[in-house]
Amino acid sequence: MHNGKKLSHIDESGNANMVDVSNKRVSTRKAKASCKVKLSEVSFRLVKENKAKKGDVLGVARIAGIMAAKKTSDLIPLCHQLNLSKVNVDFIVSENENSILVIAEATTNDKTGVEMEALVAASVASLTVYDMLKAVDKEIMITDMVLDFKDGGRSGTFIKRKP
Repeated sequence: MHNGKKLSHIDESGNANMVDVSNKRVSTRKAKASCKVKLSEVSFRLVKENKAKKGDVLGVARIAGIMAAKKTSDLIPLCHQLNLSKVNVDFIVSENENSILVIAEATTNDKTGVEMEALVAASVASLTVYDMLKAVDKEIMITDMVLDFKDGGRSGTFIKRKP
């Protein structure tokens, strides 16, 4: 038990197990996650001016995030395979901070939530930004990975509190 709630991926013997969702009802489930990629001024300019040697950094990162969301159950051992209705990866570029806010959203009509798919999409998109810029910036930082929103299912709606 944690904060009065039983951890769903732990059985009565304390072993990790996959949650049985067979008795849950199908409903629309949505989630949004984000993280920040902090860049040097040089790598930030390459992204902003679309002049990175490997190509369109944000375009490739968007596709990588979408592909990753579809592979979440292959990456996270106890996640269920979901038929995703929509995955969107977007970016907010901040010149003040030389940073990129990666925002990933996932939607499904299924028996379990899409929080992990949104988180995986955001993380792989940010790692792709890193990969495409690592030749010019070894000090890229990926920070603030967080679930911003989730809706659907028995636990209802969650909205991250503002810091």
